[in-house]
Amino acid sequence: MTKSTKEIDYTKRLSRLSGRKWKQVLDVQRPYRWNIKRLGLGTTLDVGCGIGRLLGHLPVGSIGVDHNKDSISIAKKSGYNAFTTEDFFKKKFPDNSYDSLLLAHVLEHMPVSQGRKIIKEFLPYIKNNIVVICPQEKGFKTDETHVNYLSKAAIEDILLSLGLAIDKSFSFPLHKYFGKIFTHNETVVVAKKI
Repeated sequence: MTKSTKEIDYTKRLSRLSGRKWKQVLDVQRPYRWNIKRLGLGTTLDVGCGIGRLLGHLPVGSIGVDHNKDSISIAKKSGYNAFTTEDFFKKKFPDNSYDSLLLAHVLEHMPVSQGRKIIKEFLPYIKNNIVVICPQEKGFKTDETHVNYLSKAAIEDILLSLGLAIDKSFSFPLHKYFGKIFTHNETVVVAKKI
């Protein structure tokens, strides 16, 4: 049975993987942080932020949202502005509060219809950009909570179905061919509100 990203075990897994000493010494997240920064997202609503790994690299005023209360607790302890999904909607943020919506390693955890619904729920809070990042083939196989592999075309289809315009799509950090053998290769799709 596939585990849920809402369980404390998932939070423990994220913490364990992020906290490995060799990853910190080699700074393996550096290229991914650079990629996020070069997108020029402005204030960002990071939906599915987990323990907040990207929040420290987003512009001031950015916030994280996640359905896992244990992950949000860790993000808050790390000093990030983060909310459970329920608390975010209770706060009644105004429309167009954020420049960008970021869903990094989120949509592969659910059916397409649910992913589309989540993006649609958060779109009113966004002025410009919607960024979706998903693992490629090898990375998809590394997490038992992954239920739906999304190719570049599949991600684009989701965004287009919501009336968004595709700005750019690319494989990162290596060519998409390496997604079959390199666990950390990602598909990045940037869309714009029309």
